[in-house]
Amino acid sequence: MRVWIAGAGYGRGAVVDAAEARIPALDHGITVGDGVFETVKGIGGQPFALSRHLRRLARSAAGIGLPEPDLELLAEGVRQAVDAAPEVQAARIRITMTGGVGPLGSERGDGEPTYIVAVAPMPPMAPSTEVWVVPWTRNENGELAGLKTTSYAGNVRALAYAKERGSSEAIFANTAGNLCEGTGSNIFLVVRGRLVTPPLSAGPLAGITRELVLEWAGGEETDLPMSALEEASEAFLTSTGRDVQPIGAIDGRALPAAPGPVTRKTMEVFAERSASDMDP
Repeated sequence: MRVWIAGAGYGRGAVVDAAEARIPALDHGITVGDGVFETVKGIGGQPFALSRHLRRLARSAAGIGLPEPDLELLAEGVRQAVDAAPEVQAARIRITMTGGVGPLGSERGDGEPTYIVAVAPMPPMAPSTEVWVVPWTRNENGELAGLKTTSYAGNVRALAYAKERGSSEAIFANTAGNLCEGTGSNIFLVVRGRLVTPPLSAGPLAGITRELVLEWAGGEETDLPMSALEEASEAFLTSTGRDVQPIGAIDGRALPAAPGPVTRKTMEVFAERSASDMDP
């Protein structure tokens, strides 16, 4: 695998073998998780919805107080990284920005940020999945709410908890006891015929696929008690790696249909629209 790196001694960017890439040991992204990232889908050498992803990266950076990222440089880095991996037709493009070299504590240094773009194959999506509600909550009032930061230890722990129970994704409530999100996905339910998803005020990440589903297929944003999971006739996850993925079971309880009619229609609309516009 080859990666593109800027900063960290690589100037305005260079493509290097991943095994030879070097990041300073005191990079703040390593020592305290001070960074933000995006995962972009690549199809046939083209990144999907790159403009939206880069805008969200900038929002996340601003949210944690990092300098404004150089989005033109990052877009060029994506192009170079993708061009360096022509054999990867269905790609997972990971864009990372960190605070660069800093002190060992929480205080930031004054050096330049580190940018990394890596490209790997995107694993194929299963026809449906199972999810499990974890015993920990998202803090919808916290300083990181809705930001895509590299501080993912909580997600790692929650996903391991779900996988131990035979599920591929963990689902969080928020501190108000309402439905929030998965570790790397947003969740939609069909309740009494209505397609609904938690609002951003409930604490979920503003997912790009979530955003496009709301624009293209409709749906309502509304606070949902956790009991809505038991009332749902259909449910699905959205994310860059999953697109629109039906949920077949929640906490071991099978749903009547996966996909049900609303989910199937949403999948069809998303597939058609995304195929016709790579930068919606």
